[in-house]
Amino acid sequence: MAEKTTIARPYAEAVFEVANEQGKLKEWSEMLQLAAAVACHEQVAPLLDSPQLDKAQRGQMVIDICGDKLNDAGKSLIRVLAENHRLSVLTEIAVLYEVERAKAEQRISAEVISATPLSDSQKQAIAAALKKRLGRDVALECSVDEALLGGAVVRAGDMVIDGSVTGKLEQLGTALLR
Repeated sequence: MAEKTTIARPYAEAVFEVANEQGKLKEWSEMLQLAAAVACHEQVAPLLDSPQLDKAQRGQMVIDICGDKLNDAGKSLIRVLAENHRLSVLTEIAVLYEVERAKAEQRISAEVISATPLSDSQKQAIAAALKKRLGRDVALECSVDEALLGGAVVRAGDMVIDGSVTGKLEQLGTALLR
């Protein structure tokens, strides 16, 4: 959905700028995640497109559900989004905001999929190697996929390192076909 991302980007950048100036990056993360969860909830999402509610009512509904977890600036953002028919891109705004926050805080999330569970020392070694390579603090999310046969696949941002046996066999097969 490149279109939604394109629509959401200016809002996310503006929110990040305000949050960064105020020193409230975490608070805005929490508000955006809550508002996005509300907007995409199976019972709320259809109401946000309902012709029975006007723009102000749609925004107020999200504000009311979020309650006191939104500060005045958060409520204003919801009203602006409602006025511009943009409540449906709250999830994308939250995601893009988190990307900007991670850059500002010099951190990145990395996914490690391994054939067997990783030990704590292996996790620490992978995190240290990624930190050295990427120049950022790394938060690892580890999972197991036995179909890899052995090794691991690491994804951090748009970087992918495939050190799995399955990946190596595929590379070998491709090389043999040339």
